[in-house]
Amino acid sequence: MPSPDAPIDLERLLPRIEAIVREAGDIALGFFRDGARNWTKADDSPVTEADIAVDRFLGAALPPLVEGSGWLSEETADDGERLGARRVWIVDPIDGTRAFVEKKPEWVVSVALVEDGAPVAGVVRNACVDVTHAAIRGGGARLNGAIVRAEDSEGLSGLRVGGSKSMITPLKPHGADEGRWHYALANRLVQVVGGDLDAAVARPNAHDWDIAAAHVILEEAGATLIGLDGAAPTYNRASTRHGGLIAAGPRRAQAIAAALQGWQA
Repeated sequence: MPSPDAPIDLERLLPRIEAIVREAGDIALGFFRDGARNWTKADDSPVTEADIAVDRFLGAALPPLVEGSGWLSEETADDGERLGARRVWIVDPIDGTRAFVEKKPEWVVSVALVEDGAPVAGVVRNACVDVTHAAIRGGGARLNGAIVRAEDSEGLSGLRVGGSKSMITPLKPHGADEGRWHYALANRLVQVVGGDLDAAVARPNAHDWDIAAAHVILEEAGATLIGLDGAAPTYNRASTRHGGLIAAGPRRAQAIAAALQGWQA
């Protein structure tokens, strides 16, 4: 058995992650088509029996791929054991549960492998439309298997920005436009790579599982994910929450950060 600290062959690992995420998406898709019981969690967010089924499937399938890896999922009680692991799976079984409940085909399965606080592999899959974004650190980003790059430019003129109206409003005097709304944050972020958006923003309080997979996909496509302070998020901390976020090409992200200086939620 290899040591938990031994280097990982990410190129070999990624197809296995993608296959597992594809199967997870198929499980969720069955519930989406046939109907799933749903209820409200303590934080007033929705959850369904599909979230739980996918969480259990991923929790059994992913950790054996990497010796000694920890686990953090939106739908698994966090006992803090992951904090002692160098490598951690960070998972949102269904990101966009509200869309799932409302029968909108915009939810995704989001899976990341984090090493020393930074994502090294990520897969975001929309099973409804058979679209998969995936990346490994140093290996580029792919959209349904094809290498993809994010665009970048100076200034915000004409940029389609997805996210909260309260964050987009201060960008409009700089020429930005409001882009299409995407329910799932992971899905919104990868649209900067997929081409549906030129940039994306998120209000404070996103969790690790909302953004870790998209983070590595963005960076491997030549884009960036930063906080309003310009710093990249780090993961597997005691708190899973993050402040406001910006996803875009590096120059665009800096221009958005400058335009949002002083913004408050």
